[in-house]
Amino acid sequence: MNLSALRESICRVGRSLFERGYVHGTAGNLSVRAPDGSGFLITPTDACLGFLEPAALAQVDAEGRQLSGSPASKTLALHRRIYESDAEAQCVLHTHATNLVALTLAGVWHRDAVLPPLTPYFVMKVGRVPLIAYRRPGDPAVADEVAQAIAAARAAGAPIRAVLCERLGPVVWQQSPDAAMAVLEELEETARLWLVCQPRPAPLTENQIDELRRHFGARW
Repeated sequence: MNLSALRESICRVGRSLFERGYVHGTAGNLSVRAPDGSGFLITPTDACLGFLEPAALAQVDAEGRQLSGSPASKTLALHRRIYESDAEAQCVLHTHATNLVALTLAGVWHRDAVLPPLTPYFVMKVGRVPLIAYRRPGDPAVADEVAQAIAAARAAGAPIRAVLCERLGPVVWQQSPDAAMAVLEELEETARLWLVCQPRPAPLTENQIDELRRHFGARW
């Protein structure tokens, strides 16, 4: 996919997320790695994802230096570190999804897995999601903590594809904007299930999870 098509894809996914209530106001940001690996496109700072303009998207080099477009999102450092830390990441999506932010306020399941393995599709499509402690929006220290979480998960043999930032919401990375959106949707809906179910449902058993590993390559 060329840069022009990537710009259109970012705008289409941003609009879809906004229209369906996964993002609101000017919260959230989205980036896509350039096809030649020379840098990435990222949404502008304080932009509404529902009303993005392809030409206004910021283009930056691999070091995060701006090349064109409107000023890049304040979370630029976070996106850059994820691309550096995970060669498979082609798109990074951050939102302030309501149920996931509420989960951090109400209390997550565990710090290294904010939600239990409730459903097979959560295990297959999302996997473990660690909690990243609160820091102000745009704090570059968050980028360091996420990079450390990626490295730790890889060393443990269960690579992650998302983290949850306390009071700020999820960050997911995938092969494309559509794939990142799908992971975000599954993560947000699982958080909603966890918050509304009383009493709390039992997680899948280890045998059930192992079956998902064998049949679908689940990374739990």
